Amino acid sequence: MIRYVLVAAAAALLATPASAALKAGDKAPVFTAQGYLAGNPITLNLADSLKKGPVVLYFFPAAHTAGCNLEARLFSEAIDQFRAQKATVIGVTAGKLNELADFSKETEHCGGKFAVGADPGAKIARQYDAILVAKPDWSDRTSYVISPKGEILHAYSKLDPSEHVAQTLGAVKAYNAKK
Repeated sequence: MIRYVLVAAAAALLATPASAALKAGDKAPVFTAQGYLAGNPITLNLADSLKKGPVVLYFFPAAHTAGCNLEARLFSEAIDQFRAQKATVIGVTAGKLNELADFSKETEHCGGKFAVGADPGAKIARQYDAILVAKPDWSDRTSYVISPKGEILHAYSKLDPSEHVAQTLGAVKAYNAKK
């Protein structure tokens, strides 16, 4: 019995993401990545996206996994609220990159409403300290809100996908209310 409890505790610890290392006020690392929008290949450039307004940059472990499917659908359903706030939503993953094109267009996921970027080798995720402890070659579930000046406004890291939209939308609204 004790062995089972220790194994379960170790598994829970490994599955728990570390808190995001980048904090409000930190400079967001600029990146360019290949990605997809509605199944079409695109190049994502954070600097270009920031010229349009705040950016919600969310890292997710892998396309076509239960939590990531839910998170993408929730961002897709809320995209009009983000757009009303002049915010761009970008998803980035280091996992299952060969499935990103389909993931980006499927209605039950991104629905073609926002871009998803490929992060081979988790290079971008490492810059943002968004590495999944249990699988270091995959991204963690961490969301950032970045100001047009490239400053981190808000960071939220939790494997449960249910609050990432509310957290980031709230931060974007708070930012816009202060402008």
